[in-house]
Amino acid sequence: MSENIVMSNKSLDTEHIAANITKQASKQTYTTIKYLVDVGQKADAYRAYAYFRWVDDQLDQNDTTHVNRLVFLERQKSLIDCSLWGVQPCAQTPEEQILVDLLRGEHKSDSGLLAYVRNMMAVMTFDVYRRDQFITQAELDNYELLLATAVTEAMHHFIGHNQYSPHDETRYLAPIAAHITHMLRDTFEDIEIGYYNVPRELLAAHDISPSDVAHEAYRNWVKGRVDLARHYFDLGRDYLLQVENGRCRLAGYAYIARFEGVLDTIEQDGYLLKPNYASSKKLPAAMQASWSTISSAFQRRQFNTIQMQNHLSADSTDLS
Repeated sequence: MSENIVMSNKSLDTEHIAANITKQASKQTYTTIKYLVDVGQKADAYRAYAYFRWVDDQLDQNDTTHVNRLVFLERQKSLIDCSLWGVQPCAQTPEEQILVDLLRGEHKSDSGLLAYVRNMMAVMTFDVYRRDQFITQAELDNYELLLATAVTEAMHHFIGHNQYSPHDETRYLAPIAAHITHMLRDTFEDIEIGYYNVPRELLAAHDISPSDVAHEAYRNWVKGRVDLARHYFDLGRDYLLQVENGRCRLAGYAYIARFEGVLDTIEQDGYLLKPNYASSKKLPAAMQASWSTISSAFQRRQFNTIQMQNHLSADSTDLS
């Protein structure tokens, strides 16, 4: 994390800072931006990811109080509003300057970038309020939709901007499935910091705790979530077939494949969640084996597919 210093008026290379944050946090995201994002959009794509990676890390610090998290969030929301209103905000850290540079000149209410920023901030806010609290399935569903909306709108904003993509009921299903999978994968890790990814209705009905993953009711619930994620990924593939931009389709398929490896492992374990899925954070072998087939289905673009395949084989830790 960067030191909390008051920023001077001199220009910072926020593209370089954001690219470094992205590369350290998620090799898959870094590679996707490097090879697939539209020309002229790469700097802002790095900024968009890096800023919220930083916000998420700040909120996850165990030595931060609930009140301080809320104060931090309100400051970030104020920076967003000031940037959008054309008021020059005073960034106190390099990461805050990343946000200011990202939103400079972004005023369209229907902007995919603005949808990303607003929905991601709503996700961060919900995380603060849900910490150490049991939440309902309805709240989990809304949480998933917020993140899925952010991910989808960012993808279409940065890859194939202004090209056709369907706006129907299938638009957000693959990212919802990814978030379902992400929460299952991170169950134990999240419990340690006070995030409970299982609905309170299930816990109350069977008098169990969020860590009782071996309980039959818990495992049945996990099976239902895995089945739902599988179904949503299938519908997500159908959605991607209708997306005009080939690079966007490629990014979507790689995104799906990454999380399906986690679902495979959960199924093989009989829906008994485990503390570590490190091996599943690599791009699945099946995706690598079929890379040439998948690539041939897309329009030819000027990026190095072989290099991208090698980069995507690396471990990655993502927001979703």
